[in-house]
Amino acid sequence: MSTPRFLVTQEIPEPGPSILREAGEVDVRQGMSAQELAAAVTSGDYDVVLAQVSDRFDAQLLADARIRGIANYGVGYNNVDVPAAAEHGIAVGNTPDVLNDATANVAMLLLLGAARRAHEGSAYLREGRFTGLQPNLLVGQDVTGATLGIAGMGRIGKAVAHRALGFGMRVVFTQRPPHDREVPRDELGDLAGRVTQVPWDELVETSDFLSLHVPLTEETTHLVDAEVLRRMKSTAVLVNTARGPVVDEKALAHALHEDEIFAAGLDVFENEPAVEPELLELPNAFLLPHVGSAEVGTRAGMAQMAAENAVAMARGEKPPYPVEA
Repeated sequence: MSTPRFLVTQEIPEPGPSILREAGEVDVRQGMSAQELAAAVTSGDYDVVLAQVSDRFDAQLLADARIRGIANYGVGYNNVDVPAAAEHGIAVGNTPDVLNDATANVAMLLLLGAARRAHEGSAYLREGRFTGLQPNLLVGQDVTGATLGIAGMGRIGKAVAHRALGFGMRVVFTQRPPHDREVPRDELGDLAGRVTQVPWDELVETSDFLSLHVPLTEETTHLVDAEVLRRMKSTAVLVNTARGPVVDEKALAHALHEDEIFAAGLDVFENEPAVEPELLELPNAFLLPHVGSAEVGTRAGMAQMAAENAVAMARGEKPPYPVEA
């Protein structure tokens, strides 16, 4: 068997590179364009691509691809047409579970920061405008005792629920909006009896905070649109750590500008790395550059899992963390 060759589209932390180098040859090509990625994937020069979620593998590219697998550095895989990959014998893997806590932590950071206007306060102080305690200065929304609505009660949603309960919040959820299924108590584990399932419409209209944790699908694209934003409380805060296109960014910018909702905390954007220009100007938009998993241990764990997937694929084996069609 010839020495495997791995294409890595962005530098990743250890132990990922060492695992790959022990198994074969590694080519790191930072900042490839879509055309360059397509040329590399169809060239026959590589066995496996260790890809980022921003690298797109559509049906046309996969039909022409001459690779054994795609190891995504991330839990999401909406960037890969998984059925098309399976049709052409290309394995797909991701990095589940390892980033649950890190992403939940950032969701709570966004929730608290947007509610308490933390980024506004920091700018106010750094600009030299702070002259002392003022009763009406940068007053935000209450968190303790407020209702958190979770859209998507998967692993990350559950991790957010645990944290919110620690802040004395009431937690309601919809399992997989816009449609739903009743979640039995045993699926909720120790959250059973502590959280309440409600229909999507009720979640939207009654939540003081709405946190999104759904995968990106046709049904969840623009799940939060202008109509949903109008139905939310004027004091509500929207948090998105899922995928950018789950929210209609132009509609959100309008809602924030018109004070239809109080604030939003976003770590993901509809057209990354581009951000809706108006959002950048709005003080009630708390924005982070897709750093949900950016903790040292989490990123190292993701690198290890992605590399282990890549090595298994190169050997013609089933990856340890597969994405099934």
